[in-house]
Amino acid sequence: MKRVVVIGGGYAGIYALGELVKNKNIKITLIDKHTYHNLQPEVYDLIANNSTFADVTIDLTTLCKGFNHNHLEFKNLKVRKIDQTAKKIYTEEQETVEFDYLIMAAGTRTFFPQSIPGLNDADDIKKLHRAITFKQSFERQLFAKVRDELKQCADTHIVVVGAGLSGVEIAAEMAHYSNKFFQRGNFSCDNLQISLISSSSSILPGLKEDLINISQKRLKDLGINVITGIKLQEVGDGYCKFSNGTKIQHSFIIFTGGIEASTISSELDVARNGRGQIIVNEFMQTDKYDNIFAVGDIAEIKNSKGEIMPPNVTIARISGTNAGKNVLRLIDEKPLIKCDPKLDGILIALGGKFAAGDIYGLLTVKGRLAYEIKKYVFSSYRRPLLKLIKKGYAKLKRL
Repeated sequence: MKRVVVIGGGYAGIYALGELVKNKNIKITLIDKHTYHNLQPEVYDLIANNSTFADVTIDLTTLCKGFNHNHLEFKNLKVRKIDQTAKKIYTEEQETVEFDYLIMAAGTRTFFPQSIPGLNDADDIKKLHRAITFKQSFERQLFAKVRDELKQCADTHIVVVGAGLSGVEIAAEMAHYSNKFFQRGNFSCDNLQISLISSSSSILPGLKEDLINISQKRLKDLGINVITGIKLQEVGDGYCKFSNGTKIQHSFIIFTGGIEASTISSELDVARNGRGQIIVNEFMQTDKYDNIFAVGDIAEIKNSKGEIMPPNVTIARISGTNAGKNVLRLIDEKPLIKCDPKLDGILIALGGKFAAGDIYGLLTVKGRLAYEIKKYVFSSYRRPLLKLIKKGYAKLKRL
């Protein structure tokens, strides 16, 4: 029986599993250091109290049970070494997992430049436990303002460094939530300030100008201070120093200024780019090993024109699905299918029931309509997973 291992239970890994389980005569192992799949685009709702921990996670144990495959197992392990010649994966828990085919889907993490002193103290909301810690800190700040408003009304200043999608969305959600909080309670100490810092000349670099303009106006309406064209140089105790010489006092700082591949990628002797992403061919295979694939954010994926695709959920879905199909085709000795990823568009959450989006490059939407489209897209992904985990949960209860 052929053994297929998927490392990483994120979007790409789950889509790969969805294809692999179609062959009931292979052994499939999913490995992840976490017990849950983190629905990363919805973490901002968690921070803004629009959702709970259960809304932004999918349990991987019950998910695997729900796939109804007799030879699929989930292992909650941390990968330490991959021996591609011996086809063995070594883990921190001293367990060894063997494979015939391997799909790398371990994703990325926030890149913290070592050249910026003190930056590692910043919050990294790509990690769910750090996002929850930040949510608690945010709420404590709001509570302290209410508690002490007659004695003192100390400034609260949140600094978000990085004005790409993540930075813009988290700043907008926090601003909307805090504005609503102070208005609902009619609290007098309502001087919470949020600054969004971009090293580029604008927010959302690389996106269409109309999306940038819509987002810029929304951030301004929410009271967010947007500062462009400066770089973070130092993070100290309660302050940030920037390339133009200014210092900004902060209560806490969130860094969203870039990504790098999971460190697991360095365990493979394959071609990688400057961010550590594994370079793959049109079949999602690595350059040296036909039986090792990389998908989602951990891979540098190109379309048929040779353009590098941005890491997002759409590319994770397309590449994960393609790799799963191609592993099965390798097993069945069939020709492989080329992957030519295309973006459906982009949707940006901008606080509350307001969003902006570009649909297939043909239509720009904003406001409540864009929000409802974004909500539908998310639910269309989450709904089938919820069915699987409910099915898996029922199976576990019968054991």
